[in-house]
Amino acid sequence: MAEEKVLTYKGHPLMRKDNLIYYGSMADSHIIMLQILETKKVGELDVATKVSVQLQLTDPAAKSRDRVVKKGEKDGLYTALDFGCVWLERALAGK
Repeated sequence: MAEEKVLTYKGHPLMRKDNLIYYGSMADSHIIMLQILETKKVGELDVATKVSVQLQLTDPAAKSRDRVVKKGEKDGLYTALDFGCVWLERALAGK
């Protein structure tokens, strides 16, 4: 049986479903949700140009609108992921 490899970035897992990317572990108190809002064609590839970033609580008892702690929009996937990484590290450190 083949092992399933999980993509990670700076020590946290990345999971993608269509235009949503989840960064972090559901076992932690917070995760980052990245939603690709706009893309442009570069050659044959679709490249994200506008990305929504949300820091969310993973508490299943919280209502969905109460889970969002912080949100913003960034130009480009790398910039959005970099901001999300900082937000997640601060949230997990309790700052």
